[in-house]
Amino acid sequence: MSKQSAIIVPENCKRVLLHACCAPCSSAIVEWLLAHQIEPVIYYFNPNIYPSEEYEKRKNESKRHAESLGVQWIDDDPCHEQWLCAVKGLEQEPERGKRCEACFYFRLLATARKAQESGIEWFATTLASSRWKNLEQVNAAGERAAQAVSRQSSVVRFWAQNWRKDGLQERRNALLKEYGFYNQTYCGCEFSLAASHERA
Repeated sequence: MSKQSAIIVPENCKRVLLHACCAPCSSAIVEWLLAHQIEPVIYYFNPNIYPSEEYEKRKNESKRHAESLGVQWIDDDPCHEQWLCAVKGLEQEPERGKRCEACFYFRLLATARKAQESGIEWFATTLASSRWKNLEQVNAAGERAAQAVSRQSSVVRFWAQNWRKDGLQERRNALLKEYGFYNQTYCGCEFSLAASHERA
């Protein structure tokens, strides 16, 4: 890899469980991983997404993308009610506030557990590529999730990375058009949906 690259591959990382928030955000990342001989396993766990019709749209697009590339794709129970419990009391927090921190941790903790269960040492998330997310919050949640799950006999590691670098943001936009992906207009939960309506 070029020394100028802003994406640093962890040592001995040949396989990664990639938590995917949606197809548009994961497309360029998956392409980059494959080009660098790293096997992505896409993990779709997004219980924050509301309403259910929106959840199904995003899930189906993620699955379609994975199938087009022959990449393993794992769908997990959306459990929206459990997610609501995880962010209880934070409903009125602004975007990029404490509710988002709790949301990231809830989803990445499940990802870390799935990585451990699947025997995959490294996990990452496409949340780090979204324009709606705070990268520091995402990375802190990922590191915390890895620490919570790791045991001496079974360690999982979070690949903290700014996936907007190395032209991946531009490539994301190109792939969005190439695949004709459904491109959502809000982060996902009912609270971010309400905030998007207020901005409109």
